[in-house]
Amino acid sequence: MTGYIGASLIFLMIVAAIAIPNLLRARIAANEASAIGSLGTYNTAMATYSNACPDIGYPASLQSLGPGSRVCSHLDVVSGQLAAPFPERDGYCFAYTPLRDVRRIVTGYQLSAVPIRPGRTGARYFFADQTGVIRARIGSPRRQRTVALADSVSQRRALREPPGPRRGDRRRW
Repeated sequence: MTGYIGASLIFLMIVAAIAIPNLLRARIAANEASAIGSLGTYNTAMATYSNACPDIGYPASLQSLGPGSRVCSHLDVVSGQLAAPFPERDGYCFAYTPLRDVRRIVTGYQLSAVPIRPGRTGARYFFADQTGVIRARIGSPRRQRTVALADSVSQRRALREPPGPRRGDRRRW
C-alpha cells in the first residue's frame, strides 16, 4: 500500500508544479487589468473635477476626488480606497503628481501605478496624464520606452477588427 501513496504524492507534486505558475500568471494579469481600470477611473474623475472646479483646474491631491460634501474639496467621484493619500489596490500602488503653472493652478497631472511586489503582483508599470492615454512599461520603472494602451472605444474596436476592405474602398481583395 505504501507504493500507491508514493505514486499519488509524486503525481500531486507534478500537477502542483504545472498549476501554480499558471495561477500566478493569471493573478498578475488580473492585477494589471485592475490597475488599468483604476487609472481609467482616475482619468475620468480628473476630467469631471476640472469641469466642476475650473478655477482650481485638476485636484491638488487624490483626497479631493473622494467621498464628501460634493464641493471642490471632496467632489465624491471616486471611492474612498482610491482617494487615500497613498492608494493601493489589487497589488498596485498609485502615485499622483499635480503639475502647476505660474499662477499655481493645476493644469496637468501625472498618475503612476507601480506593482507592490514586481514580478509577483504585477509585471508592468502604468502611467497616465491629462491626455487620458494610459501607457505601460514592462520591467523596470526607469526604462524610457512606453507603449500607449488603447484609450478610446474606437481604438479598442480598431484593434479587434480584422484588416480588410472598408466601405468606399475601391480596391478588390
